[in-house]
Amino acid sequence: MKLKSYLPAKQPLVYRTFQYALQTGRLAHAYLLVGEAGTPLKETAIYLAKTLLCDNPSPLADEACRTCSRVDNGEYPDFILVDGSEDKIKKETVSQIVLSFGQTALEKKGIMVYVIHEVENMTPEAINSLLKFLEEPSSTTYAILTTRNEAKVLPTIISRCEKMRLLLEPRKDVIELAECNGVPSEDAEILSYFYNNADLIAEEAESEGYSDAKEAFQKTLEAFAENEDFARYTTQTEIVPKLTSKQAARFYFDMLTLAFEDMAALQRESPIVLSSYAKILASAAKKLPHIDESLLNVMTLRGQIETNINIGLLLLHLMTLIYQES
Repeated sequence: MKLKSYLPAKQPLVYRTFQYALQTGRLAHAYLLVGEAGTPLKETAIYLAKTLLCDNPSPLADEACRTCSRVDNGEYPDFILVDGSEDKIKKETVSQIVLSFGQTALEKKGIMVYVIHEVENMTPEAINSLLKFLEEPSSTTYAILTTRNEAKVLPTIISRCEKMRLLLEPRKDVIELAECNGVPSEDAEILSYFYNNADLIAEEAESEGYSDAKEAFQKTLEAFAENEDFARYTTQTEIVPKLTSKQAARFYFDMLTLAFEDMAALQRESPIVLSSYAKILASAAKKLPHIDESLLNVMTLRGQIETNINIGLLLLHLMTLIYQES
C-alpha cells in the first residue's frame, strides 16, 4: 500500500496537519491516530514515522530511500513498532522502549520514533510506564500511537498527544475499487468489513491466513445448513485443521460474527452485508437455534484467541454453545 498517494487523496486532514507541522517546525512529540475498524491505522502510523526518518521527504516520506526500506524491513535501530492487535502490550515491552530510547540515537539523523498500534490493548502497568515516558519526552524522541476505540484510551494519554482522525471511505466505493484491482467479488465484500482500503484488501486476499479462514467459514455455513451432528463432525475434521494460526482464527471468528449478524438481519427481513452468501445464510438461519445468543457467544470467544487458548477446543466449545437448548 502506497501511503504517499493514499494520504493526500483519502486522508487530506491528516496529511495537511502533519505537512504543516513539518514545514513550521511545530511537530508534537506524541500523536494519537484514531480510526474505526478497517482504516489503515498501523500503516499510516508507520508512514508518519518514516517521514520523520526519511532521507528525502517531499514533504512526507518518499517510501523509496534506504531509510524507508530499512524501517519496512525492521532494520532501523531508532524505530520501534509495538503491535497491540497481536497480543496484549505488557509493562516489559514499554520498559524496553524506555531503555532503548533513553540512550543516544544510533543513526546519524539523531531521531528516535516508536509506534504503538492499538494502544488501548495495554495492561495497567504498561500504561503507567508509558505515561511517565510521555510526560518528559526528549527533544529527539517521537511517539505515534493508534487506537480503534478512543473510549478505551485513558484521558491522561489523550491529553499528552495531538489527535488526528482517519476517515472511512464509503464501503461501496472500496469494494468497487478492489474488484477493479482484480479481487473476486466475495473476497472484496468480506474484506471490506475489515479493511477500508482497496490496496489492503488486495494484499489480504492473497494471504494464507485469510484463505484458510475463508475455506473454514464456507464449510461452517454449509454445515450449519445441514444439522447439528454434521456441524460438529465438520468442525472436528475440516475446520480445526484449517485454523492453525491466530491470524486465521481471528479472520474466521470475525467472518462468523458477520454471518450471525446477517442471519439475525434476515430474520428481521433487513438488508445484509454478505450478499454473496445470501442463499446459504438463509438456509442456515432456518436450522440454527437462538441466533442472537450465538452471535454474542461468537464475539465473546473471539476475545479468547489472544489468551493462547487451544483454538480447536475453542471451536468445539463454540459448537456446544450454538446448539445448546434454550
